[in-house]
Amino acid sequence: MWKFSLRRILIMIPQLILLSVLIFVLAKMMPGDALSGQIDPNIDPAVIEEQRIKLGWYDPWHEQYARWVGNVMQGDFGDSFRFKMPVTEIMGQRIVNSFWLSLVTLILVYVIAIPLGITSGRYNDTLRDQLITGYSYVGFATPLFIFALVMLWLFGFKLGWFPTSGSVTPGLTPGTFEFVMSKFYHLLLPAISMALITTYSTIQYLRNEIVDTKQSDFILTARAKGASERRVYNRHILRNSLLPIAAFFGFEITTLIGGSIFIENIFGYPGMGQLLIESITLRDYSVVTATTLLFGVASVMGALISDIILSLIDPRIRIK
Repeated sequence: MWKFSLRRILIMIPQLILLSVLIFVLAKMMPGDALSGQIDPNIDPAVIEEQRIKLGWYDPWHEQYARWVGNVMQGDFGDSFRFKMPVTEIMGQRIVNSFWLSLVTLILVYVIAIPLGITSGRYNDTLRDQLITGYSYVGFATPLFIFALVMLWLFGFKLGWFPTSGSVTPGLTPGTFEFVMSKFYHLLLPAISMALITTYSTIQYLRNEIVDTKQSDFILTARAKGASERRVYNRHILRNSLLPIAAFFGFEITTLIGGSIFIENIFGYPGMGQLLIESITLRDYSVVTATTLLFGVASVMGALISDIILSLIDPRIRIK
């Protein structure tokens, strides 16, 4: 097992190197820079050019990349030109919000998907199965940002059941019970919206696993030996069908990372996704490269986690 994990980690290293190169080059190809646009028009353009030269923005891209990677390896992502503070401090303020939003969303995904998938698979080709399958098809066909806007309009503005922006009610003391409950209350609607629209893959995969397992030879053998239907289902069908779902844990993380960019901006939730869009709009490239790199590393790590879990469940895929 450890050999497989080590090889998988070694494969991840060139992926991360390629990812960092792509992020840096694409950021440099974006129009303008942090000194373009929102600056005092009375400043002499020659002074701005001197500042660009001083910052090394006209150096060859590989030299800039080498400096950037060297700083990143030391935990230094540079300073934000718009927020006037280190990028690590800005990300530290936002990453906690994104973590809790993703965690609550992930829990809701499994709380919703597993019962529906089990019901759909156990009672396949019935009305219950058709209703659940119809729900998953709607989830597959509906764009996340459209569904989130509808949820925000209905439960935020129309009914007023949830706050429409922010991560906590202003004026509360951090660490108090009221503060914690306010944080949870603010992330609940975004988490529910993202969970409802991203459960379709888990539901359908679990349903198909149960349907396929019910037709396996060892299930027919268990029934022929006189095992009760309840025992056959709980001890054989359900157990074997649920195990592969664990392998999707890492890919669920990757899906939530992409979805959080839309969700956080639609709901005005101050997380990493909102920070990424803000930094792109403001041409704050230090923040853009740092947040994009973090998202990319999280996606690669999610794939690694899924591969390791799958190798534990099914030893046949391990690399000898």
